[in-house]
Amino acid sequence: MKDASESSNIVSLTQRLDPSSERGGALLNTIRDIAGRRLQLLVNGMFEHVDDALFDLAEKAENNAAQMHYFDGMREVRKRRPMVERSFLAQISRELSDFASSYRTSNGNGGPVSPPLGSVELSLVADNELEESLAITSMIGKNETRLTRELFAVNQRLSVIYGGLKIDDATNPVGPAALSQAFRQAMRELNAEMRVKLIIYKLFDRYVLASLDELYQEINAELVRAGVLPQLRHEIPRSGGAPRMAGATAAAGDAGGAEASEATFLAEDDAGASSELIQTLRTLFSARRASPLVGQRMPAGAVQLPSANELIGALSVLQSQAAISQQMPVNNGNAAELASEVQHLKEHLLAQIGSLRGEKPSQVSTIDEDTIDLVGMLFEFILEDRNLPTDMQVLLARLQIPYLKAAILDRKLFAHRQHPARRLLDALADAAKGWSAESDRDHRLHDKIKSIVDRLLQDFDDDMTIFERLCAELQEFQDISRRRAELAEQRVAESTRGREKLEQARRRAAREILSRIDGHNLPPLIHGILSRAWANYLVLTILRQGEESSEFRDALRFANDFIDSTKPARTLDERRALRQMLPGIERALRRGLANVAFQESDIDRLLAQLHTYYRHQLGEAVPEADVQAVEESTSLPIPESIQPIAESEAELARSEPEPEAPVDTPEMQLVAELKPGTWLEFVTGPETIERAKLSWISPMSGRYLFVNRRGLKVADYAPHELAQALASATARVLESTALFDRALDAIVGRLSQPAPSQAPTE
Repeated sequence: MKDASESSNIVSLTQRLDPSSERGGALLNTIRDIAGRRLQLLVNGMFEHVDDALFDLAEKAENNAAQMHYFDGMREVRKRRPMVERSFLAQISRELSDFASSYRTSNGNGGPVSPPLGSVELSLVADNELEESLAITSMIGKNETRLTRELFAVNQRLSVIYGGLKIDDATNPVGPAALSQAFRQAMRELNAEMRVKLIIYKLFDRYVLASLDELYQEINAELVRAGVLPQLRHEIPRSGGAPRMAGATAAAGDAGGAEASEATFLAEDDAGASSELIQTLRTLFSARRASPLVGQRMPAGAVQLPSANELIGALSVLQSQAAISQQMPVNNGNAAELASEVQHLKEHLLAQIGSLRGEKPSQVSTIDEDTIDLVGMLFEFILEDRNLPTDMQVLLARLQIPYLKAAILDRKLFAHRQHPARRLLDALADAAKGWSAESDRDHRLHDKIKSIVDRLLQDFDDDMTIFERLCAELQEFQDISRRRAELAEQRVAESTRGREKLEQARRRAAREILSRIDGHNLPPLIHGILSRAWANYLVLTILRQGEESSEFRDALRFANDFIDSTKPARTLDERRALRQMLPGIERALRRGLANVAFQESDIDRLLAQLHTYYRHQLGEAVPEADVQAVEESTSLPIPESIQPIAESEAELARSEPEPEAPVDTPEMQLVAELKPGTWLEFVTGPETIERAKLSWISPMSGRYLFVNRRGLKVADYAPHELAQALASATARVLESTALFDRALDAIVGRLSQPAPSQAPTE
């Protein structure tokens, strides 16, 4: 860099200003004013969007309780907003001043100072605090990467103002880390739920951190005008402490270059990366390497670090050995052995490299070590993942070596959701989730997954297109299986729906008949026709035409008329009215009985009995023996298809499903949130487990119908019965999130915990 000493007003990087001096103090005040003014505008703008964001979420809330949380958050933000803003701006101003104090207390020697508010500390914290910490860490990492160039210039110029004190992204008092942590401290003024705070953090990221470019440009421009490093070039050193380069991709060849490079296995691309999670992983791995408690890397000595080609060669040898062992029978007893292999792959790999080159290296490059560790953690997660049946855990865990090769060959594997290798593993896990020995008696699914694992172990060398081909093959297999299962599933749902509609219709018909004959002393013939034949005609009418149809109303009107026809006809008017009713009764009865499968001869015999009864009612001469036979008749020519209904209101009540008492338990809430397509695991016996998908929720009874992967019925539960099964652990909801995403979340949680050596000793 050209030394800019031609003008007395220009300060070079090798010079230092005393921040307590007149010039240093003036520059410090200028930076404080610029930061205060811009940040106040940005924070004000951010809070203008909080109400709208929370209101939108409240409108889309899944239940009233969640809606109230968002409304409560809105009220709390309106009330406490001024205090949060004041606290945030005051802390930034204090950070700028504290740097000057730190310089003075270290006698201007540039010695170590306490890290500012922006530094990231990993400690064992409560779940809510961990969630908050990860959100902050993600924001910091993403914006430090995005603002690399501007931050580098601000860091260098601030270093001059602060007496030569080394300043990097983490210690910059106006850097994303310091601003994010200051805002986190200010948010303690807010008494709101974590879900509300996380929304505000996202808005802080969107409206404050995303606009820091202009703040840094103004600070840099002002310091250049003041003569502080006006000719500074934006060159970023490639030492371990340098800022991260956005979108860097690892060079897979030279080991020394990989060690010095800023690229990591977490190479990003805006088109396909889950950037926040990747940035968090990047920060956590970097912090783990920097920690003195995580085991120091030995400096490279006489033994050269393995190159990517050596790693791929050694992995190919281990892969062929695994392919041979894969041909041996697989059983659940292999799980413990596989877990040990997963954990010790790095040692096996170094030993294999030593065997190939004649001397064993003690370590690998940073980028390769991080890749090996991340793939190892991924497959440790697979072996512990309760979403997968044990047999499937064992099968998929054998893919560790091919996936480690893939991650070394293509550093984008972990950053791209649509990467073929990632999609294949997610698809295998999704297919395996619904597997059980009972639903796969022909071993079609097990054999398909095993064949894909075998082919990766046997055929994968360095051609990454194999993942795309196998993914397409698995998708085709799944599509065929799904179509076959959907037909069976549809039949099961239609059968269940039909039974429920029939039961509902039978109860409605029984209720209508019983409410009409109650209190009437009907002859056995009339009672039998109403409670058997006509009740079944009502059921048929409900199923065919519906309860609101004119046919159903006519059928009920007939029942009323039929009962009225049994009243004594003593007067001339009563007999005239009865005679007028009889033709309609005969026509309706003949039509109704024919509809419920009565034979014509049986209908004629029944009507003949009724004629005898009505002649007697009208006072006509009828042999006493015939009248007595009709009044005592209980033998109706009933077809076998006609089922008796309830004989009394008490019997009908017993047949009704018991109403559930509304119980506000976590299990009942979980049941209410279940959607068709969700998979559950059921303990069906002392040593048997079945996996089933929620296929259908009955709109009539509310029962939950479950089918296996072949579309065959496994069980159906009333909501309270399913909640009881969940509470007793005889049922468990399986995760719907993709395997890779769940694994990366778990890895972030694991890396956020203290290393074992940090744990306090007794």
